[in-house]
Amino acid sequence: MTITTAPPTTRPRLDLTGPDVAGATEILTSEAIDFLTDLHVRFSGRRHDLLLGRQHRRTRFSNGADPDFQPLTAGIRADPSWRVAGPGPGLEDRRVEITGPTDRKMTVNALNSGAKVWLADMEDATSPTWTNVIGGQHSLFDAIRGQVDFTSPEGKEYRVGETTPTIVFRPRGWHLTEKHLEFTDRAGQSCAASASLVDAGLYLFHNAQALIDSGRGPYLYLPKLEGHLEARLWDEIFRFTETYLGLRYGTIRATVLIETITAAFEMEEILYELRDHCAGLNAGRWDYIFSVIKNFRARGPRFVLPDRGSVTMTVPFMKAYTELLVATCHKRGAQAIGGMSAFIPDRRDPEVTDKALAQVRADKQREAGQGYDGTWVAHPDLVPVAREVFDEALGDRVDQRHRLRSEVHVTAADLLDIPSAGGGEPGAVTDGGLRGNVSVGVRYLEAWLRGIGAVAIDHLMEDAATAEISRSQVWQWVHQGVITAEGNRIDAARVEQVLKEVLADLPRTADDRYDDAADLFRQVALAEDFPTFLTVPAYTQFLVAR
Repeated sequence: MTITTAPPTTRPRLDLTGPDVAGATEILTSEAIDFLTDLHVRFSGRRHDLLLGRQHRRTRFSNGADPDFQPLTAGIRADPSWRVAGPGPGLEDRRVEITGPTDRKMTVNALNSGAKVWLADMEDATSPTWTNVIGGQHSLFDAIRGQVDFTSPEGKEYRVGETTPTIVFRPRGWHLTEKHLEFTDRAGQSCAASASLVDAGLYLFHNAQALIDSGRGPYLYLPKLEGHLEARLWDEIFRFTETYLGLRYGTIRATVLIETITAAFEMEEILYELRDHCAGLNAGRWDYIFSVIKNFRARGPRFVLPDRGSVTMTVPFMKAYTELLVATCHKRGAQAIGGMSAFIPDRRDPEVTDKALAQVRADKQREAGQGYDGTWVAHPDLVPVAREVFDEALGDRVDQRHRLRSEVHVTAADLLDIPSAGGGEPGAVTDGGLRGNVSVGVRYLEAWLRGIGAVAIDHLMEDAATAEISRSQVWQWVHQGVITAEGNRIDAARVEQVLKEVLADLPRTADDRYDDAADLFRQVALAEDFPTFLTVPAYTQFLVAR
């Protein structure tokens, strides 16, 4: 008889591999690390499986398959009886939400903005340096306890007023890792920690009870979901967390960003999976456009999009997506939150400010007219105009969930009507559009490498999502051999020439990161293989400090 011996097992652990940074002592306590370790033991394997599923879907799409409403979940969509939990205490009124990173200065500014909600963003608006990751958690820890006042190195004091927004925290997406923490499983295999589990875990562990005591939380925004199975994983994480921390079932509430083309086909299923922990959905417009390009980038001229500025919310495929989101949410008792217009004011230039206010007003009037319950802005000076629009639309209500939008009927063909944006029409892509994408991509990446995740560029607020559009359009235009309105073929040589011109026009300093940014832009816009997210190689090459 042969006796086999089981392989030796290791006690799972999470090890700190990053440098000591401010706030680490308060945030990375042994108890918090134990909680993060348990999260990884239970859920990191499922995360890997779901990410593999994403790769398989992208391969099918590149080979000619199209996403569709799933037959296997038709029963969920057809069942009229179920509803989501809806908004928790302090989240009922979301007419204006301000988005922004979680550094200490921006935390104070957001809390003083006058918005109803602050989307505390550890994702697209944050460059995930280890200092920013821990510092952001520390800022939130203090903000929730009323101790976040701040004095700048120049001596300027920032103090929080009496009335502050409800905080909704956005962790990093499933695809990202936190390489300053290393998880070792029972088999002794080690890998970088999941950024999602680290961000959400630390936030909930430290702040859930304090938020409950204040009557406003804990609430999260869930980014980059590509389907209902990813939502199911989040729901299981919430259930485990509530048990671990001794919270009442259903206390945690999430709002899901519908910012991928695949998630657009599974909105009801996503609501269903999270129904006991769900407040609503958000129309994440910029990542949605990026997702369309990414999934259909190699499918021929029919899927080419025009200049970035021409892909507005009123083109038919974008309108279909936003209309479906409102109808889906209100059918199930969920809130529908609108997206962010990129225009921002300039206090030194009244003409720019007037244009931004007019653009934002029109954008918010469109959303309010569609039935959205609230909207995003990216600058405190935009809060009043957005609030005015939604005050008028809501009247004495806190939302528009009574508007069921039963007249909305969106088909798969409507969501996939990419040609409706006009990218295949002569002159839809211009030399200026190419130069703008290169310029935005390089300047954003340069700021990101210096630890700044949200940047005002040419009077628009740029973050990782808008930068993704810029670089992915360049990749698509090159690989589809697009001819600009001026008669120039977009190929690698042409992009290199534009890149050279952009660099020559930028103000340079001895410590800038433009050369690194240009090299990164080449990787993510000109490589033969398309990197799924520009932040992945950028993070690995430049932000990981041992």
